[in-house]
Amino acid sequence: MKFVEPIRDIEKIEEMKSYLKRTNARNHMLFVFGIYSTLRISDMLPIKKKDVLGERLLLVEKKTLKKKEILISPKLRKELKPFIADLDDEDYLFKSRKGVNKPISRTTAYRVIRAAGEECGLSRIGTHSMRKTFGYHFYERTKNIALLQELYSHSSEEVTKRYIGINQDIMDKAIRNFDY
Repeated sequence: MKFVEPIRDIEKIEEMKSYLKRTNARNHMLFVFGIYSTLRISDMLPIKKKDVLGERLLLVEKKTLKKKEILISPKLRKELKPFIADLDDEDYLFKSRKGVNKPISRTTAYRVIRAAGEECGLSRIGTHSMRKTFGYHFYERTKNIALLQELYSHSSEEVTKRYIGINQDIMDKAIRNFDY
């Protein structure tokens, strides 16, 4: 598995959103859903329209088997509304073109995000970049690492800092500013 980074530059996030919106509505929603939630790709792909009709998304995380309740943010809700308008309640949000009402695979999701990232000049990007992007910008705005740790169900603040790349940013800044 390759190491992926969050998208730190807001302009690059907007460029990705714009590119994906122009090319494919499902792929655009995949990216938007990923950057406005704390979910892993394995928890996003099984989501159906009926799951996002309320204010909150309820699920059991595949990796941790923990029950999770997530508020659907106003920004995500605004993006979701037109996207789900023509879907049936049992339709997957990220529907594959193969088979009848099946979600895309993790591999397909990775290829979509990777290709869009390359198109926008981003390297070291994959599906996990979406989750990391949420965390990175949440931390940058709030500096509340304890809450972010809770949102991610991480075991420690250090794990969360390393996960979102904050430790690397701090080390880079220290070296950049180091002078005798």
